[in-house]
Amino acid sequence: MGAQVVERVFPPDLRERLGRSTRLAPTPLTGELGGPGVAEVLAATEILVTGWDCPPLTARVLDGAPKLRAVVHAAGSVRPIVTDAVWERGLLVSSAADANAGPVVAFTLAAVTFAAKGALATAAGYEAAWPGFTQRVGADARVVGIIGASRIGRRVVEALRADSAGYRVLLCDPYVDQAEAERLGVERVGLAELCRRSGIVSVHAPQLPETRGMLSARMLALIPDGGVVINTARGALVDTEALAAECGTGRLSAYLDVTHPEPLPAGHPLLSLPNVLVTPHIAGAQGSEVRRLGEYAVEEVERLVRGARLRGGTGQGDMARVA
Repeated sequence: MGAQVVERVFPPDLRERLGRSTRLAPTPLTGELGGPGVAEVLAATEILVTGWDCPPLTARVLDGAPKLRAVVHAAGSVRPIVTDAVWERGLLVSSAADANAGPVVAFTLAAVTFAAKGALATAAGYEAAWPGFTQRVGADARVVGIIGASRIGRRVVEALRADSAGYRVLLCDPYVDQAEAERLGVERVGLAELCRRSGIVSVHAPQLPETRGMLSARMLALIPDGGVVINTARGALVDTEALAAECGTGRLSAYLDVTHPEPLPAGHPLLSLPNVLVTPHIAGAQGSEVRRLGEYAVEEVERLVRGARLRGGTGQGDMARVA
């Protein structure tokens, strides 16, 4: 992983804990996996703990790690590092995506609350909002459309269902059948119907060939006037220019933690519209939150050592559905 990542995700006390259950390499590997001194370390490695900035684990890299049996990723998505060679060698793979999900869920719920209160519009009209209590609007029960019953999407659904504000939740996910939808307490609908009926649309699907651009100009046009789009998943799932056009007219608003491209070019309309909040991919673990990724990874290594089942285990069959 990156040198700065090591210091933030694995502070000294966590590295010391990791060393109690394993024989830890004296110096973390950073940079390219073919650099000086790396071959000797990889040749003896049985468990590889990875994180942000780790290069892909290609067949060439794995050829130099004949003893390797597990990859424990102290971050969310394993897509950037896991290649077919990992599965061909039968390696165990674990991800700390569950630990990273908590902050994203909290961010999303905050965005839903702000959206329901009309926070962006009222902030833009701050001075006009003060004549009297009767002019205050927002926080009405609204229909929230959730795209993707991912680990984050499901937790957002659970929180919205428990919220006393009385949100009604629609769900679009081709892998969720009617029985599961009933267990989740949501109404299962297609994407077009979700857009047509939702005042707030929150995106939680993975980026796959079939999901790129799924919130197209046609789908965005179905969202009712005054609707809000929230995206904490992947920017490419939304047609950026179509969303900018809708928000530019004031018909829709948006809370975007991810965009396509990322970052947006300087001067892009979404960066200056008063009804759009764009943040630089901060919904996941940030600051002191990143420690929880290291804690999760250390616990996974401890499970491996004692032969217990991995909590964050990810298989090749999961790759078609994970972010």
